Amino acid sequence: MIRKIFFACSLMLALDLRATEAFPRDVQKFIDDREGCDHMRGEEPEPGDRQRARELKREMDRLCKGTDRKLAQLKKKYAASAIVMKRLGEFDPQIEAAVPEK
Repeated sequence: MIRKIFFACSLMLALDLRATEAFPRDVQKFIDDREGCDHMRGEEPEPGDRQRARELKREMDRLCKGTDRKLAQLKKKYAASAIVMKRLGEFDPQIEAAVPEK
């Protein structure tokens, strides 16, 4: 039973790693940063929690700034790659104006 579970987990990990390797390094870095950005944009600090608000702002600054421009550059660079364009097409092309100033 444990071997079956281990095998299933190993297989899922291998498939996940292969999917990650399907993208060029610059595209994967963008995906990782942008997914982090999108996560931070969805976070709401408790009212009055200034420390958490600062943490969220710092992380959004780090992960979100420049992503609109970077997404446009990557789409131009990889326009001939259907798999890359499909993945990049999942991201909203203009989010920086929507990132709140806290």
